[in-house]
Amino acid sequence: MLYLALGTNMGDKVRNLEKAIKEIERQIGTVVSRSAFVSTEPWGFQSDNGFLNACIGVDTDISPELVLQRCQMIEKKMGRKTKSTKEILPDGTVRHIYHDRVIDIDIIIYDDLIIHTPTLTIPHPLMGKRKFVLEPLAQIAAELKIPGTQISVAEMLRALEAEA
Repeated sequence: MLYLALGTNMGDKVRNLEKAIKEIERQIGTVVSRSAFVSTEPWGFQSDNGFLNACIGVDTDISPELVLQRCQMIEKKMGRKTKSTKEILPDGTVRHIYHDRVIDIDIIIYDDLIIHTPTLTIPHPLMGKRKFVLEPLAQIAAELKIPGTQISVAEMLRALEAEA
């Protein structure tokens, strides 16, 4: 099972998520589960525009690389102009620079795959810090174990909430 996180903070947010889900179903696979839409504050950057987020479970047999390409095509088709960029600070740490977006589609988990390439990391490396991912994902896959760990989505969400 492929799990994707979707987010939008520009325009008609409900329409953006619905349109993205339809495109995912058309280009990637059958959407078999979907969370409620969750309103959240921007994470990692300042914006006056709040987010609407969701997670979906997709039954597909296409490769993770092709999933990534198709997600990026959907984002571009829907009007996303800039992706997050990375800035390397003088001490060598990496800082992500985020922007407002019509749609963002992230691969969170794909079966039990663990992938680390220059263009793709699965499971998503920041999911454990993002309540806007874990909360909707827990609605559809609370007991799912994060690949490479013995931690469920629900346990990861509880740990994140305990940190706050």
